[in-house]
Amino acid sequence: MSRKADLANAQKQKKDEFYTQLVDIELEVKHYKEHFKDKTVFCNCDDPEYSHFWKYFNLNFEYLGLKRLLATHYEDTKQSYMLEMWRDSNGTHSDIKTLRQNGDFRSPECIELLKQADIIVTNPPFSLFREYIAQLMEYEKKFLIIGNVNALTYKEVFPLIQANKVWFGASIHSGDREFRVPDSYPITAAGFRVDEQGNKYIRVKGVRWYTNLDYPERHEDLILYKNYSKEEYPLYDNCNAININKTVDIPCDYEGLMGVPITFLDKYNPSQFEIVRFRKGDDGKDLCVNGKCPYFRILIKRRTESK
Repeated sequence: MSRKADLANAQKQKKDEFYTQLVDIELEVKHYKEHFKDKTVFCNCDDPEYSHFWKYFNLNFEYLGLKRLLATHYEDTKQSYMLEMWRDSNGTHSDIKTLRQNGDFRSPECIELLKQADIIVTNPPFSLFREYIAQLMEYEKKFLIIGNVNALTYKEVFPLIQANKVWFGASIHSGDREFRVPDSYPITAAGFRVDEQGNKYIRVKGVRWYTNLDYPERHEDLILYKNYSKEEYPLYDNCNAININKTVDIPCDYEGLMGVPITFLDKYNPSQFEIVRFRKGDDGKDLCVNGKCPYFRILIKRRTESK
């Protein structure tokens, strides 16, 4: 079974306990240090016993200047618990508290905690990503969360990206990432390992950070060097737009609509390009060239004149 099939199987069975590695959290959060000062951070999909999100913010509580840190653990139908850390005039304190409910991010108890938080940082269940991000938007929360790159194609997510309300994070633009999984997780793919302590890990392709925390790098222009030609850039059959197979091949001298891969969003500068729509041609059907439909495309247009 492939790694992709392993992930799909996990989603189907709600086996979503992928524990993010500390190094990946460190590499991403360092881009947002100024956002965390005097803020309450809530990790609402994390078992503090295993969560590197809790570990990272616990260790960097003073460095980031946090006001409060919360993490809740999901226990299926059982009563669960949370860890809390806070700072006041008497110093820094921590405590463990029993929850009345099971720690599900959708529970009334966790929603009340969500309302108290400024920034949500976690790895939510991949199978519940639509519902999870909808909740964050409903309560107007700042967030930094991990998801699969294909989540951007969801009808609940793409409009947020198009409206510049959500974007990709700074540190992951390609390759795969390793996650620890529960001992009971059935791994049959080649991309897994077991460490000396018997902990299981799996490598997952197509992972991205999703956020609405701004950072300087996303406002840097994509450098374009290729020139347009009719031969290299065919028009779609059902839309007056050219097809582009790689982001690096976007022509520097074309002013019309262009269909680009979804990985374009790794380099997307909202001041340089406008996102017009996703996937569909003028007839409402999937974009196609010579009767064939390439993989999902995002239709974009330059905001500025070619230089």
